Amino acid sequence: MLPRKVDAVIVGSGPNGLVSAAELADAGWDVVVLEASDHLGGAVRSTADDGWISDRYSSNYPLGVASPVLRALELEKHGLKWTHAPSALSHLLDPDTAVSIHEDPNDTAASIGVDHPADGDAWLRLYSDYVKIREPLLRSLLTTWPPVVPGVQLVRRLGSMGELLRFARFMAMPMHRMSQELFAGPRGRALLAGNSFHADAPLSGSVSGTMGWLLAMLAQDVGYPVAEGGSSALSGALARRAERAGALLVTGMPVAGIEISAGRVTGVRTASGERIAVGRAVIADVSAPSLYRDLLPEATVPAGLRADLDRFEWDYPTVKVNYRLSGPIPWRAADAQQAGVVHLGGTADELVHTSADLDTGRLPAAPFLLIGQTSKADPTRSPAGTEAVWAYSHLPRGIADDASAEKLGDRMDRLIERFAPGFSALILDRDLQRPSDMEAANASLGLGALGGGTTQLHQQLVFRPTIGLGSSRTYVAGLYLGSSAIHPGPGVHGACGHLAARTALRDASVIGPVTRILPTAALRRLQR
Repeated sequence: MLPRKVDAVIVGSGPNGLVSAAELADAGWDVVVLEASDHLGGAVRSTADDGWISDRYSSNYPLGVASPVLRALELEKHGLKWTHAPSALSHLLDPDTAVSIHEDPNDTAASIGVDHPADGDAWLRLYSDYVKIREPLLRSLLTTWPPVVPGVQLVRRLGSMGELLRFARFMAMPMHRMSQELFAGPRGRALLAGNSFHADAPLSGSVSGTMGWLLAMLAQDVGYPVAEGGSSALSGALARRAERAGALLVTGMPVAGIEISAGRVTGVRTASGERIAVGRAVIADVSAPSLYRDLLPEATVPAGLRADLDRFEWDYPTVKVNYRLSGPIPWRAADAQQAGVVHLGGTADELVHTSADLDTGRLPAAPFLLIGQTSKADPTRSPAGTEAVWAYSHLPRGIADDASAEKLGDRMDRLIERFAPGFSALILDRDLQRPSDMEAANASLGLGALGGGTTQLHQQLVFRPTIGLGSSRTYVAGLYLGSSAIHPGPGVHGACGHLAARTALRDASVIGPVTRILPTAALRRLQR
C-alpha cells in the first residue's frame, strides 16, 4: 500500500530518478519512487536467459565511472563491479585497418601515428591537456548549474583568459574541423569522428567536436567499462543505495497525473486511482513531452511552452541488434578482436556523409555501427567459448517505422560480415530491437531515441528541453524535470537527477524564497 503523504515523489526509476531518490533520502526526506514498468532502471536494464545476458538499451559506461555524482554514491559498496575488455575501443577505417584506444596512452599514440608519427604526439598532448582540466571540467558539466565555482577552477587550470578563449573555441568546433586541426592523417580523425557519432549532432555542426573529444578522452582515461553481470547490476546498485537511505521504490505503478493548486505541486495520481499528497517536491524522470503533455493538466501548461514543445526534437531513432554467437567475431583487423567497443563506419570524411544522410532523410547504404563485444569485458555474459554481442545504428530523423528498421538491421548484418567474413555462420540467435519496440517498453524513449532529445546546440543549456533557464525547474513550484531532457543531457552519469535533487533541496531550505521565487517567475514569463 502506498503512503498517503510524503515529502517527495520521484516519477520514474531511471538512473537519474534513483540518484534523486538517494540524495533526497540522504537529506532526511520521505521519498517514494513510482515506476510504471515491473523493472527498475529505465534504459539501464539487462535480461538473463539460459546463460546469456543482454543489455537492452545502454551498455558501456565511461561517464558512469568518471561522473563525480555517481562516484559520490559509492556504488561499489552496493554490489557494483566495473569490468573492462583488453582494449577500450577499435575504430575500423576499412576491413584491414583499425585505430585503437589502449589502456596505455603511448600504445594509443602508436596506433594513431602508424602513418603520421606526429599524430601520435598530438594525441599525447591532447590527453595531457585533458588530464590537466579533467576534474573541474567534469564538475562543471555534471555537478552544478550554473557552474560558477567549478567554472572558476577550470579557468584557473587553463591559466589565462587567452587559454580560456582558445578552449571555448575548441569546444565550439565541428568535429570535422577539430579533427583536421588536431591530426594530419586519417586515423586520429576517424577516432574522433566515431566517438562524435555516439551523439546525434551533425559532424559538420557546432559542438559535435566536443562530443567526440570528451568520449575519446574518457575512453583513454577510464575505458569503456560494463557492469559485471549486465547493466541491471548498475541499476540494482543505485536502487540498493536509495533504499539504504530510506527511499521506497515501487514498480508496476504508472503515474496518471500530477496535481497542481495555486501554481504549486500538491500530489500525484496513479493509474490505479491512488493519490499521494506531496509536501515538498515531485521530480519527473521522464521525457519532456511526457511531463508537459501527459502528466500535467493541459490548461495549466503555458501557451509558449506548448508551442515550443511542437518544435522539440528527438535524437536519432535507434535500431539495435543483439547477437548470440558461437564464437568471437572473426575481424580481419586484429586489434578489433580485443576491443570492448568497435566502430564500423570508415574515415572521418565518410562519416560526415553518413551524418548528412541521417539529417536529410536518407537511409545510409553503409551505416555507422557501434558494436559492443560484452563477453570480452565480462565473461559472465555468455557460456564459455561463446560471445554476447550487440550492435546499434540509427535511422534518419523522422523515419522510425518497422520496415525501415528491419531494412537497416539487414544492412548491419551485411556490414559486419564484410569486415569479419564468417560472422554470419556464428549466429546462434539474433534479436532486433526496433524504435517501436523501445518506445513500447519505455515511454521516455520517444521514436526509439535514447538521449532524451537532440544534443545539438539549439536544444542544449538554456534551450533544453525548450526555452528556459537551463535548470530542472518548471513553471510549477515544487515540480522539477530530472531526466536527460535537461542539462547536461544524455549519458549514464546521474547529473540530471543530481541537479534536480539539489535544486529541490535548496528551494525547500531557509533560503528557498530567494532561490525559488524569482527564477520561477522568470520561467513563467519566458514560457507564457
